[in-house]
Amino acid sequence: MTACLPLGDRLLEFLRAEGRRFAKTVTWSLAGWRACWATEKSLRQWTLANLISAALAFAVPTTPGERALILALGLLVLAAELLNSALEETVDYISAERHPRAKKAKDAGSAAVAMTAVAPGVAGVVVLAG
Repeated sequence: MTACLPLGDRLLEFLRAEGRRFAKTVTWSLAGWRACWATEKSLRQWTLANLISAALAFAVPTTPGERALILALGLLVLAAELLNSALEETVDYISAERHPRAKKAKDAGSAAVAMTAVAPGVAGVVVLAG
């Protein structure tokens, strides 16, 4: 049926549908952020660290590229923390009993956050050292 519509109408219909999908994605993402914010202390701690890092990135003399690198790496730490929270929640949902494989999965998620958190620290030292 849509193939019978003129190209402009089909494009408009496509853009409306994509707008609705994008709005749903934003809604689900905000719900995930709020859920983790309410229950995950580490997300709140990393957010504070990011705010401090962002303030410093604008307070010390840095190039726009250096500033962007520090800010982007900070956001990656938050993304890693959200993924780790999702992994831990999933493991806990699957089984409440302790199992070596569940521990390994949770520890690997935590290690991923730690490794991701090293990146902005290294970048910050390199930027400040010149």
